[in-house]
Amino acid sequence: MTNVRIRAAAHPDLDAIARVAAATGQVEEWSGSDPAYIGHLLAHGRVAVAERGGTVTGFGATRQIGAGPAAVTMLSDLFVDPRFHGQGTGQALLAALWDEGTPRMTFSSLHAHALPLYTRSGLDAWWPLLYLGGDVRTLRVPAGWAIAAAAPAEVAALEADWTGTDRTADYLAWATRPGGRAVVARRGHGALAAGALGGVDAEYGIIHLALAPATGDAEVAGAIIAVLASLDPPDGRARVCLPAPHLATRPLLTAGWHIDFMDVFMATDPGLLDPRRAVPSPALA
Repeated sequence: MTNVRIRAAAHPDLDAIARVAAATGQVEEWSGSDPAYIGHLLAHGRVAVAERGGTVTGFGATRQIGAGPAAVTMLSDLFVDPRFHGQGTGQALLAALWDEGTPRMTFSSLHAHALPLYTRSGLDAWWPLLYLGGDVRTLRVPAGWAIAAAAPAEVAALEADWTGTDRTADYLAWATRPGGRAVVARRGHGALAAGALGGVDAEYGIIHLALAPATGDAEVAGAIIAVLASLDPPDGRARVCLPAPHLATRPLLTAGWHIDFMDVFMATDPGLLDPRRAVPSPALA
């Protein structure tokens, strides 16, 4: 630990962060190897790097969701070059990025080092986050639903009205991703869901979706299925990340969708996300 130096990251660190990300297998779009993603976190979150002898050996990033005492700190990333595992780098990064006693959450990978580290840091494991992939052509827009494109600012305003959280910066960033756009799902005359779409190849699909408080349990699955069924990817494949207990998980699995892999939702309080309704971004929730 005494040989680890933790400091705030800056744009000149993008290449070093990308090398650490690549060493840990994070080479996809919207990961540590993507300068657009790290640039968004530098502008709207906190990014720290760990150094040993002047070499960047790890990085971590957080994004605050909400404002005031109820604000939640989301750990977006924490990766250490495998050559430096077991030397206290991850623990040192967490200590710099997280404030004790505040609401905190993350989606832990299944790496053997990850869950114990977060547990020691005050988080508990609550449920799996499933990366569900499938063919949108197996789905049909349920009766009464209509999906329409919208401006990122419009969707951000809807989510702010529903949740009290301003996510305009995230929606603008999501819109710049490959295939990125914002959508609103309506049933009847009311908007019941709004979110962001985008991603590359097998990762294309729903990035994040917010639900109106008026969306009843019977309509939750319909909103997700309506959005997915409205997509038209070239090969028909799309993805959505859902908590295992989500009301749309069973209908999608019944339709032949599959689990590509999973993370574990870890938090200081299980109520920070509703596993029956939340459609989170694994990076920004």
